[in-house]
Parts: sequence; C-alpha cells; structure tokens
Amino acid sequence: MSPLPPTLPPLALPPGRRVYFASDFHLGTPDAATSAVREKRIVRWLDMAARDAAAIYLVGDLFDFWFEYRHAVPRGFIRLQGKLAELADAGLPIYIFTGNHDLWMFDYFTEELGIPILREAVTQQIGNQLFHIGHGDGLGPKDHSYKALKKVFTSDLAQWLFARLHPNLGIGLASGWSKRSRIQNTAADAKYFGEDEWLLVYCRALEARQHHDYYVFGHRHLPLDLAVGPGSRYVNLGEWVNYCSYADYDGNDLVLRYFEQ
Repeated sequence: MSPLPPTLPPLALPPGRRVYFASDFHLGTPDAATSAVREKRIVRWLDMAARDAAAIYLVGDLFDFWFEYRHAVPRGFIRLQGKLAELADAGLPIYIFTGNHDLWMFDYFTEELGIPILREAVTQQIGNQLFHIGHGDGLGPKDHSYKALKKVFTSDLAQWLFARLHPNLGIGLASGWSKRSRIQNTAADAKYFGEDEWLLVYCRALEARQHHDYYVFGHRHLPLDLAVGPGSRYVNLGEWVNYCSYADYDGNDLVLRYFEQ
C-alpha cells in the first residue's frame, strides 16, 4: 500500500477571507496573441482574488511548456510573473504546483518570487476542513503512458541532457511537442467519464483510507463538482483556454466559479 500524501502546515482562515484555486492556464497556446489576452485576464483575476485572499493555489500547467535553464527561462509571461511577485512581496501566500506541461519548474519562482513549488499532491488543513490538492497528472487507474513518460521526464539524466540543448533549440522543440500533445488530447479532455473518471476513482480510494472534506485538482480540463462520499467532494478546476474557471473557499464551502471580466 502506498504511503499517505505529504501534509502541509495548517492554514488559518480569518473571518472575511477566502482561499482561491485555479489551474491549467496553458500560457503559450495556441499562439502568442491569444495567450497574451488570456494572461491579462488571469492578472485581472489575481487582482480580484487578492482583495480578500488568505492564500492562492495555482494547481499546475500554468504554462503550456516551461523549462528552467540555469541562466535562462522561457520568454514571455512577464505580466503574470510581475503580478505574482507583487502579491508575494505584499505577504500573500501563494503556492504553485507543477503540472504535466510545466513539470520542469525548478527553483526560479522560489528564488525570484519567494513562491514554493510543490511537485505532488498534498493534504492540508485549511480553516476547519481538510483538503487534498494537486494537479492530478498520473493519479488514478489510467494515464498509463503518461506515468511512464513522467518517470523519464523527472529523471536527473533527462533533465541534464535537455539542459545541454541551446534554449533556442530546446524550448522551440519542446514547445512544439507540447502543443501537438495538447491538440491530440483535446477530444479526451472534453469527455466526461462518469463513475470512471480516474481522478474520482483516485479520490474514493484515498477517502477509504483518510477522510478529506475536499479534493481539488486540475489536469482534466473539465470544471467538475462531484460527490466522493458522505461529507466529501471532488472539485476539478477546469482550465482557462475555454472556461476561465476557478474555485474559492470561504471557510464553509468550496464553490466553482467562472471569471468573466
């Protein structure tokens, strides 16, 4: 039996404050112009959230591709980085999870912006309820080919070899592959599998071992709010290419919402 997920320190939720969750911005796709419009909307959402946020969780695939060389990072996305730096400097706790498109985040956001990077799903007490939070890639009974690829991509050898490529070549090749992969999976992303939703299956298996009030994931690209068991729900945050969906928690309930500004 696999060990229970790691636990983050509890997060207090003062009266009138909320916790915000969003995932799958996929900045960089399908093209620079469309991505720039989406990035500005995300910045507006962050400004809105910051007015009453106790914390913000960005749950993976912020970028359609990301790789940190020792002295270079992918060009662009500066408005998002600047806003995150501004909010972090003001003392707002922000957590970033790696996803399957940006799993090659290393220490750039932590060293430059003071934002921790989380590489696996975690459990955390928020207010008086228990959350399980992660991107969702590689969890549950499916994603078999990706699980194998993830072991390769997260290996020290693969990362060292890719870092040997010049950024112009490496980022260009990987960005093209990432976009093709996303296009090929678009139909599957839009399909709802009912009781066979693999993240729902994962949630129910974990719930049998440890109760959580909420399970919060991205990755599936479908905004979902499903019952896991008595007093337990699975919320999928959807994505920002089509839905601009997110969730917020006020200390009593986690609500799936859509940002239209």
